[in-house]
Amino acid sequence: MKTFSAKPAEVEKKWLIVDAEGLVLGRMAAVIATYLRGKHKPTFTPHVDCGDNVIVVNAEKVGLTGRKRENKTYYWHTGHPGGIKERTADKILDGAHPERVVTKAVERMISKGPLGRQIMKNLRVYAGTDHPHAAQDPVVLDIAAMNDKNTRSN
Repeated sequence: MKTFSAKPAEVEKKWLIVDAEGLVLGRMAAVIATYLRGKHKPTFTPHVDCGDNVIVVNAEKVGLTGRKRENKTYYWHTGHPGGIKERTADKILDGAHPERVVTKAVERMISKGPLGRQIMKNLRVYAGTDHPHAAQDPVVLDIAAMNDKNTRSN
């Protein structure tokens, strides 16, 4: 019995769409990272991008549990002395680019390196319900139905 190793040309990529409205951010990001990496497939190969393309809509309506919306802080550095900056999840979600919260959550669950950067190109996140990928005929991935804890209960 030989170990199967997928070649990049043999990989079949599907298009999946996720509605983030009411979903818990971390749980949704973990499922999306699994599908982007391809770990849900029996033909998973660690050194090949064998994951699917994922479209996330309604990123502005994603849920955060507890007081994370006010307390979760994103930091970055400008490169200048004393240039540490911070912004809360609340300000980002209410700002011009709320999709960045979802992108960062998934990005931090994907390995860093050339393969991780290639995999992140298969993720498309949109703040609203509209997306330009209708021609790919994406299949709905219902993360809310996978577990009761995946939805935010208010």
